[in-house]
Amino acid sequence: MRVAVIGAGIVGAACALDLVEHGAEVVLVDRVGVAGETSSRCEGNLLVSDKAPGPEAELAIHSNARWRALAERLDAGRAGGRPATEFEAKGGVVVAFPGGEQALRRFAETQRGIGIQAEELDASALLAAEPHLSPEVSLAIHYPEDAQLQPSNTTQSLADAAVRGGARLLEAEVTGARASGGRIRALETTAGPLEVDAVVNCAGPWAGELGRRLGAPIDIRPRRGVILVTTPMPQRVFHKVYDADYVGAVGSGDAALQTSTVVESTPGGTVLIGSSRERVGFDDRPGVDPVRAIAAKATRLFPFLEDTMLLRSYFGFRPYAPDHLPVIGEDPRLAGLFHATGHEGAGIGLAPATAELVSHAVLGTPTSLDPAPFRPGRPGIGVAA
Repeated sequence: MRVAVIGAGIVGAACALDLVEHGAEVVLVDRVGVAGETSSRCEGNLLVSDKAPGPEAELAIHSNARWRALAERLDAGRAGGRPATEFEAKGGVVVAFPGGEQALRRFAETQRGIGIQAEELDASALLAAEPHLSPEVSLAIHYPEDAQLQPSNTTQSLADAAVRGGARLLEAEVTGARASGGRIRALETTAGPLEVDAVVNCAGPWAGELGRRLGAPIDIRPRRGVILVTTPMPQRVFHKVYDADYVGAVGSGDAALQTSTVVESTPGGTVLIGSSRERVGFDDRPGVDPVRAIAAKATRLFPFLEDTMLLRSYFGFRPYAPDHLPVIGEDPRLAGLFHATGHEGAGIGLAPATAELVSHAVLGTPTSLDPAPFRPGRPGIGVAA
C-alpha cells in the first residue's frame, strides 16, 4: 500500500515508522522538513499525571509503556555521543498550595483507579525529592511513570529509522487532492502529483487547513504556548514539577491566555519553564504577557529562579480539538483519508500509541486500544458522515 504521511513532526514520524514496519510503502511529506514546527517548540513531556480517567488517559498509559522500549531502540541506533532521545524516566511531582489539597487528592485517587501510580509524599520525602521547592507547598503527589525526552532530536531519530526501513522524505507543500469514487487517489504537491492508496493527515495545528485542501475539513485550531529557558546551572530541579493548576489549564476550552507552572531541568543544565495556552490563531507575536505570568508563577514554586537569568523564550502552536481528544482514524467522508491530530500539548507523549492506531486503521494491524473515542466521525469536530 502506498501511504503518504503529511507532517513530519513527532506524530507523523512515528506513524511513518510504524507503517513502514508493517509493510507499507511510505512517503513522509512536510513543507519545511522534519521537526520544523510544533515538535521543535515544546518541552518533550511524556505525562500520565495530567490525565483524568477516560480515553486519553488509556492512550497515555499505553503510549508511556511503548516509549520506554522505543527510546531505548532509537538510542541504540545512534553511534556515540549523547543518546538520540535524551529520554529520562525522571518521574513527576504535582504540587498544591494551601486550599488546593483536597482537589489534588481527589484527582490522584481517580487516577489510581485506572492503574496510574500516584504516591503522596510527606514533608520529609518531598524535601528529599525536591530540596529547592517552596516551603509554601502544602501537598505533593509523586508520579513515577512521568518522563521526558528531547522532542526535536527524537522526531529526527524516528524519521531516520523510517527512512532506513524504506520510507521516503519529500519536502513539499500539499496543495490539493484528486479523488474518484469517493476515495482519495493522488495528492497535488509543489513537487508534483503523488499517487497514493492512503493519506494520513498529521499536520498538527495546520490539520484543519490541510483537511480543507483535501476536501474534508476538520475543526482543529492552533493554540499558542510559550516556554522559557534559563542559562545552564547545577541541577536543582530533579523531577518534572508542576502546580495542579496545570491540569485545569490543559482541559480548559477558554481562548484567553492561561498560564500554569511546569518546571524541569534538562541534561544540558538549563531549566525549562512553562506553560501558557491561548487561542489567537497563528499570531506569531506573543509579546511579554505570557512570559511575565509564567515567570511569576515559577518563582513562587522555586524561589531560586527569581535570581536566575533567562537564556531565551520560544513559542509554538499546538493542535487544539474542541472536545480535547485526539482525532485518529479514517475520515467518513473520503475513503483513504486518515487523520492523526488534535493532541494539543500531549502529542509527544501520545505519538507511539497514535501510530499504533493509525496502522490499525490503515492496514488492519492488531491493537489492544479502543479506536472508537478518537474517530473523526464523532460529534463536535466538524465532520459529518
